[in-house]
Amino acid sequence: MSTNVIDVEWKQGLSFEAHQQGRSYSLVSSASQDESGTGISPKQMLLTALAGCTGMDVALMLPKMRVPFTSLTVRVTGELTEDHPKVYTTMHVVFEVGADESFRSQIENAVRKSSETYCGVSAMLAKAATITHEIKMLG
Repeated sequence: MSTNVIDVEWKQGLSFEAHQQGRSYSLVSSASQDESGTGISPKQMLLTALAGCTGMDVALMLPKMRVPFTSLTVRVTGELTEDHPKVYTTMHVVFEVGADESFRSQIENAVRKSSETYCGVSAMLAKAATITHEIKMLG
């Protein structure tokens, strides 16, 4: 079993500094409250973690499946509840892949394997929200 440890340190107001793997990141309640323009919202970080995790899986699998691709962008849209605690009820993941349409079935397979087997972030978030997927071929 692996253990990860991070910390966040209060700076002022609703600004914190997060520390992990020898790096620091600014956290803010929302982008509109970030005077420096460098802070990240914790809830949006959840979406970033999902996009990064599944994107890395797919980028690793496509070459193994002999799928030539020139680009891969993963976009995640999350819908928050109106009432507190505001939580994501749905997340829609769009994979924009620079590959020929003839490789769609392999790309669909890679996305399915990531979401059902490999991406731990997806597995955790799927316990709390509905996650849907879409593939856009940019051929």
